[in-house]
Amino acid sequence: MSEQPSEQAPPGIRSPAGIPLSPRGIRFSDRRDAGRRLAGLLEPYRIEQPVVACLPRGGAPVAAEVARALGAPLDVAVVRKIGAPQNSEYAIGAVAEGGVHVLGRRQGRSADLTANELGALIARAERELEERLRRYRGARPPVELAGRTVIVVDDGLATGRSALAAVRSLRRRGAARVILAAPVASREAARLLSDAADEVVCVEIPPDLWAVGTWYADFRPTTDEEVGRVLEENAEASVSRPPPSSR
Repeated sequence: MSEQPSEQAPPGIRSPAGIPLSPRGIRFSDRRDAGRRLAGLLEPYRIEQPVVACLPRGGAPVAAEVARALGAPLDVAVVRKIGAPQNSEYAIGAVAEGGVHVLGRRQGRSADLTANELGALIARAERELEERLRRYRGARPPVELAGRTVIVVDDGLATGRSALAAVRSLRRRGAARVILAAPVASREAARLLSDAADEVVCVEIPPDLWAVGTWYADFRPTTDEEVGRVLEENAEASVSRPPPSSR
């Protein structure tokens, strides 16, 4: 049997009626399993010869399965949160490649920051962003996105703010269409992102999403080494892959 959601997915957002539950009520055994399930929904985009971009760290194993299934190149869409001065874990916004800043108005007001203080926090987040990009890509250049369809993948969407920054960054890098894809998303995140992305594709959009990790049997942290490895494996596979114009 499969679970039927109590409400329809928000307009402009695609999600199937439900997928079989395990005896424990968990939908995905791990991120690779989630990626394979998600890839099935993204098969119609194969004809567009898309680029797949992962939100590291957790989105990398999911995106690797999507890229493998679609025969697509894989890149990173790195986003760094802007942490509040008193509590760096409390995000008041995010930065992404290409000078993209996403600031939460309510969060920014509650942090009670001056313009100079906010500028310093943004600068620190941008330095961290550049360091992550160097770590993940190494000597490899970014995948060219101009005029391409890009499928940006994460392992789950709770608030959607990081994914929103990623979507804006990919558009700034020249993407013609941006598809946001995740195994599971909150309804709030799906609605937020449906205004920014051309389409949001999820395996499940439950009425209530308490935590992304509860949808996985194995939700152990993904390491930087794993992110680098999946990017390297995809790059090696791309050597034998014909360029889009020759297909």
